[in-house]
Amino acid sequence: MMSSPIMVLKPELVLTVFGMVLLIYGAWRGPQVSRVIGLLAIGGLVWAIVCLACPQYGGYHSDASQTWLFGHMLVQDGFARFVKMILLSAAALSLLMSWNWLEDEKLAQFEYPVLVLFATLGMMLMVSAADLLSLYVGLELQSLSLYVLAAFKRDDAKSSESGLKYFILGALSSCLILYGISLIYGFAGTTDFIALGKIEGMHDYSWRVVGACLKCLPPPPLGVIFGLVFICAALAFKVSAVPFHMWTPDVYEGAPTPVTTFFAAAPKVAALALFTRVLIQPMGGLAHQWVQIVVFVAAASMLLGSFAGLVQSNIKRLMAYSSIANVGYALVGLATGSEAGIQALLLYLAIYFLNTLGAFGVILFLRRQGKPLEQISDLSGLAKTNPLLAAVMVVFMFSLAGVPPFAGFFGKYFIFLAAVHAKMTPLAVIGVLTSAVAAFYYLRVIKVMYFDNPGEPIEVSKDFGLRAVTGFACLIMLLFVFYPSPVIDSALAAAKSLTGG
Repeated sequence: MMSSPIMVLKPELVLTVFGMVLLIYGAWRGPQVSRVIGLLAIGGLVWAIVCLACPQYGGYHSDASQTWLFGHMLVQDGFARFVKMILLSAAALSLLMSWNWLEDEKLAQFEYPVLVLFATLGMMLMVSAADLLSLYVGLELQSLSLYVLAAFKRDDAKSSESGLKYFILGALSSCLILYGISLIYGFAGTTDFIALGKIEGMHDYSWRVVGACLKCLPPPPLGVIFGLVFICAALAFKVSAVPFHMWTPDVYEGAPTPVTTFFAAAPKVAALALFTRVLIQPMGGLAHQWVQIVVFVAAASMLLGSFAGLVQSNIKRLMAYSSIANVGYALVGLATGSEAGIQALLLYLAIYFLNTLGAFGVILFLRRQGKPLEQISDLSGLAKTNPLLAAVMVVFMFSLAGVPPFAGFFGKYFIFLAAVHAKMTPLAVIGVLTSAVAAFYYLRVIKVMYFDNPGEPIEVSKDFGLRAVTGFACLIMLLFVFYPSPVIDSALAAAKSLTGG
């Protein structure tokens, strides 16, 4: 489908213009305009959402359409639009709920919303990547912004340490993905996703072909397989999947809580979407090669995220291990390689980002003697002092645990159902068992709030933006059971656009 690149990329152009203008304006006027820049950044993200949602602005007319841009460097399709809507929403909501917290901590600098804008722009380019080079450019634009955000609290040793760890390991993952790209280009002669899928020895393969049939097919280029392994390792780092998860607990704990909130909601969704596009489109014919990697990474992430979370006392580290386990559940959908699996993965991401924003919203609410609370024990007796906030946290904990009828249950249900239909029942069994294990540490948070004696008085934020976002996320988790079809149908259309169904 032919269309003007300016119209199709209007959401990305909006973020680019807002980011550059706000950066110059902030440098010119100084810290006194930080709140104004924050509000304008939210306005830019909302404008980008409108451009993405309305066909007359985006140059497309249905989820089935595909628009190729800049010589097949980028693609706009239903899959990209679905994920971009999540990313823009996550960025806007995380900014809305975090600004007062940053002001209380004297961290409300104008650079913060600008960095969020540029990170979101990088994520949007990632999910639209149709070439390994555009993939890398988007990935690095996101990563460079996130490195700075992780160490945003410069005077705090823990924040600086988390930023340094993230930067060093992120640089290593960038090297891995560049080396993988160079191997694929050297042996395949192209970095274009479409061209890679048509190379002899790759497009004939399917992981569903078993036994002697494989011997009748031409072997794929060996260098391409090695390159694929390096790319998978780098992307596993970006989604914080085992065994490349080691940065996640330290960065989640050390970074300022609003930064952790953004990390948990948006970059993880973008990286999982990129992982999915790379493996399904250019490397879909090599599924019998990469599916074993994804199965291992998914199972290991579910196991480690569930069991390691049992011993955590810091709630941000607990949420870090929860995110590792949740990445494992999402990768189960990818491991199936099926349309139903991709639909389940997208549905899971749509639920997960709101669930995570809500849980971190409750954490942002709480202070004691002017200092933010981060220990699970700090929530002692919250149900007695603030029963409404405790009840909201219960909704998010039950939803993360996958307890019906909350929205998180449906995310896991469709993931495991897709695995069973793809004859990956052992992987689904591991997912169910690890969900039961992880439920213990979610229930521990509830136990502390409802059955432990209250400690020193807790101060609760009166920030309207924080209340609005947390309340909205809570309502979605509660009411999803009554009207799930819009999200499920949108996820199905997005999965079809990616798999060609």
